[in-house]
Amino acid sequence: MALIFVDCEASGPCPGMGVLTEFGAVEFKTRASFHGILFDPCGEVLGEPRDHVEVYERFSSWLGSFGGGRHVFVSDNPAFDWQWINYGFWHAIGSNPFGHSARRISDFYAGLTGSFYRTQEWKRLRVTPHDHNPVHDAMGNVEAFARLLAGER
Repeated sequence: MALIFVDCEASGPCPGMGVLTEFGAVEFKTRASFHGILFDPCGEVLGEPRDHVEVYERFSSWLGSFGGGRHVFVSDNPAFDWQWINYGFWHAIGSNPFGHSARRISDFYAGLTGSFYRTQEWKRLRVTPHDHNPVHDAMGNVEAFARLLAGER
């Protein structure tokens, strides 16, 4: 079971009111990354759509390279990110390899600090800048999480 850190970029707040344009995923131990591009960039407007089935099949195969079992979806905001990936997997291939749940880094941090309300301070532990490239953002979250596990607060 691998920890997979995911970040999504979309044109709207949820499936049905926008589209997922791209997403990034980083496996925690190896730092291997996956970049799913669903629309070719075209300035401020959406470009041509890519084959969503092919993107999700490649993502599913990439996830399988980390062994069997259900991997853990981790995000800085799974309420946003998970809904897009869940919808995409179900729509494209008929199942979601992550199952029906996700983990939030902010909740982990709050637990470490003993305060339910301390949810944002961990973000200063990112090394890779948060620039809305979903692979960079997922990598920054992996780096911050590793620092939390090493005892930094």
